[in-house]
Amino acid sequence: MITLQGKGVSAGIAKGRLYFLTRKSQSVEKQHINDVEQEIRRFNAAQQTASEQLNELSTKMMDKIGEENAVLFEIHRMMLQDADYCDPIIKIIRTEKVCAEYAVNTAGSRLAQEFADMDDEYMKARSIDVYDISKRLIDILSGEGQNLGRLNEPVILAADDFTPSETAQLDRNTILALVSRQGAANSHTAIFARTMGIPAIITFGAFLTRDLSGKQAILDGETGLLYIDPEAEIVKELEEKEKRQRREKEALEKRRGKPTLTKNGRPIKLYANIGSVNDVDAALAGDAEGIGLFRSEFLYLGRNDYPDEDTLYESYRRVLEKMGSRQVIIRTMDIGADKQVDYFNLPKEENPALGMRAIRICLTRPSLFKTQLSAIYRASVHGNAAIMFPMISSLGELLHAKELAKAVRDELAIKGDVPIGIMIETPASAIISDLLAKEVDFFSIGTNDLTQYTLAIDRQNDSLASFCDTHHEAVLRLIRLTCENAHKAGIWVGICGSLGADLTLTKDFVEMGLDELSVEPSCILKLRSLIAEC
Repeated sequence: MITLQGKGVSAGIAKGRLYFLTRKSQSVEKQHINDVEQEIRRFNAAQQTASEQLNELSTKMMDKIGEENAVLFEIHRMMLQDADYCDPIIKIIRTEKVCAEYAVNTAGSRLAQEFADMDDEYMKARSIDVYDISKRLIDILSGEGQNLGRLNEPVILAADDFTPSETAQLDRNTILALVSRQGAANSHTAIFARTMGIPAIITFGAFLTRDLSGKQAILDGETGLLYIDPEAEIVKELEEKEKRQRREKEALEKRRGKPTLTKNGRPIKLYANIGSVNDVDAALAGDAEGIGLFRSEFLYLGRNDYPDEDTLYESYRRVLEKMGSRQVIIRTMDIGADKQVDYFNLPKEENPALGMRAIRICLTRPSLFKTQLSAIYRASVHGNAAIMFPMISSLGELLHAKELAKAVRDELAIKGDVPIGIMIETPASAIISDLLAKEVDFFSIGTNDLTQYTLAIDRQNDSLASFCDTHHEAVLRLIRLTCENAHKAGIWVGICGSLGADLTLTKDFVEMGLDELSVEPSCILKLRSLIAEC
């Protein structure tokens, strides 16, 4: 038996034969050409074909991985047209008079390496996206591509790494799990695997060798362990673990449709986080009592220009109608930081997380903000809507945002009640939460950014993971302070960051008096069961 330790990025147990992904070698030889303009036209034609493929893939994958994830392929489509990507390719064709395949491979590899060499872990993970679009172009230019071969049985699929395109298109019926030599926990490949329920382990390095292909294996996506030719005792142990997990899941199903109550009968709302209309089905399937965070910025991503008011309105209306009487809290766009959009023409910043983002963009571009607010207010008549402003750090910012919201509401003559709340994401907003609470209907604590700004640690930098203590007493004190100030003012307070689903803190949050937790839909039944014991 051979035991390999990797990094688990998607939980689950899988048993089967190991099979290495075989890709046809791409035609990237340095071939000289005589007609430069013809070769550039050939490259442009491949660009157009790739764009059409990505558009089709984005639409096709929405039901499989959700609109929030499928928007990646729209982003890939934009990357194909970006001057930073295209200009070096065309320059190589012109100056070296070489074929487009070679130019794409050379320029694409350089750009991918630039991303891979960056300190920021989020930007490192973008390296595979550059590789993905370059591979797509070369496949089109050469008429070649990947080849899974004929699978006679479901397999554990292995590779150096998987591109997002490959992962999204995998057949769940024939792929038991994914294992790779490289990869990143926050890559789109890892996110897709979790969304599709495929166990996945990454970063085995050189220990995952091709001579292991064809051998029987069993893995645990939770612990990151892969066993080759496993001993009977290991197989039995993991099969028993899988049975326990199945029994636990069946027990949780008994909580479906039940109210969420603590041991002494205090109700707590369990809401879901979504990024698109298509995510509502998952929220309802998870038994969410409402939507605690509609990340409306995803309506701005993967586009070449700003969405108009009617486009925004239609998305909000559809979500509200699908949720019926359940509350839907729509966060106004949180663009900036890790969500950059070219057509916003934001300035290049040394530290985007501390720069022009979220409410700061909205307050400095009031017409853009009012378009979104108008769409929300118009849609509010179709359901139980609430508005939430992100990244509020001062009373002045909040009053300014409310003033713009009131102007839009008055102009539309909206009569129904549309509550307004804010996200508590900075130490500043937590510390002055007593003042802010007098001006809003609710708070929702964004623990991801609150932790980042409190500890002065980039939450997307994996190299700082050992320093990023999400249970740090300073963070918990700020959460407790926010709860106390909210309740003194008679408003409710929730959490919509990842700590909301941290089961080791659930009891603490109940004791603090949290009124709502907004989490990924898959966490709701487990939280409901745990809250009943608090």
